[in-house]
Amino acid sequence: MNIHWKAWGKSLFLLTTLLLLAKLVILRYFLFQEIQFIHIIYDFTAIIILTAIIELLIPIRIKKYAYWDLNILVSVILFAATLYYQHFGNVATYTTLQQLHQLLQIKSSVKSTIEPVDFVYFIDLILAFPLSFYLKKYKGYPLQSKSLWKPAIALMALLCFGISWMSIKGGQPISNELKRAEYQGFLNYQADVIWNGVKENPTAATMSLADAKTQIHEAKASSPYKDPIATKTPPQLFASEKGKNLIVVQLEAFQNFAIHLSLNGQEITPILNKLADESYYFPHVFQQIGQGNTSDAEFMSNTSLYPTGTVAMSTGFGDRAMPSLPKLLQNLNYQADTFHVNDVSFWDRIKLYPALNFDHYYDKPFYVNDHFNSFGASDENLYKEGMTILTDLQTKNKPFYAQFVTVSSHFPFTIPQERKRITVQDSIKGTQLDDYITAINYTDYALGTFIDQLKASGLWDNTIFVAYGDHFGLQPQDNDPKVTSDALGINYDPLISKMNIPLFIHVPGQTKGQVINQVGGQLDIMPTIANLMGISLKDNKFVHFGHDLLNITHNVLGERYYMPTGSFFNDEIMFVPGKGFDDGKATSLATFQPVTDIEKYRADYDYILKLMQSSDEYVKALPKR
Repeated sequence: MNIHWKAWGKSLFLLTTLLLLAKLVILRYFLFQEIQFIHIIYDFTAIIILTAIIELLIPIRIKKYAYWDLNILVSVILFAATLYYQHFGNVATYTTLQQLHQLLQIKSSVKSTIEPVDFVYFIDLILAFPLSFYLKKYKGYPLQSKSLWKPAIALMALLCFGISWMSIKGGQPISNELKRAEYQGFLNYQADVIWNGVKENPTAATMSLADAKTQIHEAKASSPYKDPIATKTPPQLFASEKGKNLIVVQLEAFQNFAIHLSLNGQEITPILNKLADESYYFPHVFQQIGQGNTSDAEFMSNTSLYPTGTVAMSTGFGDRAMPSLPKLLQNLNYQADTFHVNDVSFWDRIKLYPALNFDHYYDKPFYVNDHFNSFGASDENLYKEGMTILTDLQTKNKPFYAQFVTVSSHFPFTIPQERKRITVQDSIKGTQLDDYITAINYTDYALGTFIDQLKASGLWDNTIFVAYGDHFGLQPQDNDPKVTSDALGINYDPLISKMNIPLFIHVPGQTKGQVINQVGGQLDIMPTIANLMGISLKDNKFVHFGHDLLNITHNVLGERYYMPTGSFFNDEIMFVPGKGFDDGKATSLATFQPVTDIEKYRADYDYILKLMQSSDEYVKALPKR
């Protein structure tokens, strides 16, 4: 009987090692579309360490269960990592586990992401029963020596540990997370992230607030741009809208390419087109969100601070006292309220809103649920119920800041048949592009109902109205750029067009629009608003990383999470690093063509890395509430 159990264990050691290695190779292909021999070695060493632990430490009679448990656990992790990459374009880490409670609220989005091929990790588990039956009959390996088996495994594990450690150390200087994970291997990358997380808590302060501010000053001083317009005092349009109400509408999954675009003679966004023609319209603004997605966009538009990229800001830093736009306006006797039809616990907004110091939040119970989609109420009801609060404040002569976060155009872009208002051409019917266009067309229509209500109530003429996209909508893996370009009659770049979101700022009395071609990001929204409202961020000693887009002629903005850390946009290019700057790639924003001479942009790269690091240190150093 003992021989039977030992033969079983040895068989499962080899079988489990080979199966898990095959699954890691599959994951590597899904994530990186490339497989190199040295990278397979790194994956192999990580697997050997896991299976060797079982082989050396687990009692013989339960060893088979340990092997199958390991196989099941790793298979589930790799399956989840594949879905995560398909949905977010990033490598999942242990910090993403903090967001698992969000999945139930976006289960329709998750289901839409799953492809049949994703279940490849479970094929062997489906065949587990016949394999187990075969292995029970197998008597072991004739050449195995009973006395040398475990010492050989221990020696192999020690060697593999050394190789894995070398891969981890070799990948640590790489700022590009995707390249680092590709180099180290998925499991070694996880070990690296966990070790760094234990060694350096991603939310714990490493310096005092005063030191963090000093670091920020030094980082900003290293800017490659010395903009004379930005230093003009007072800035252009400063306090031109002082005392006005402020409404900010964050448009779910809204990309800029749809603005002023028609299909079959139908404008996709007629309301926003009209708004652009009567407002400041910024067509070259780019998303900068991190792991918190929509909630990170809210964080940035209210703080002008970078998300850390390692954790949703609402989850990791919702316990901090955040300098914010609501606080600046409350100092001027404004009331700050925020409106969202989902439950306030989603993305931990129940922490974020107090951190930003909103006076009230109006979440799911406040709205009439017309069951528009899985989130509940439609954008039309969001605005309709929100207007009851705004008109009450108007009656009381109370100036206000109102933030509206829309959700009707959320992935997977499911619009009730009776709410659809546009018909696309036959060539894209039934595709995600069809669903997306239909969804943002409805979002645009609903926004029009809100603007009509504001005009009817008299609020429009006394309110700064801001609208912007929170992040991309079209999923890259489901939309071929050439097909999208041909269908829409535009040049659609898979990364630039994906990251490009619209920004509109309408001020009272404005009837003639102005296109502001200055490149910007979500960090720049708050400083631009503050200038119009006569709030001097300098006088308030308000730490911020964005710029007033109406008063600069040069800009460079950092990216991470949806792009590798160290990526940036400036007035000319989009830059994506490789393992570092030298093997990075630049693309012209004007032509979408590669730019080969990148050396002149090295200062931008170095500057952005310093800036994002100093922002992280500042957020960590903020006092807890």
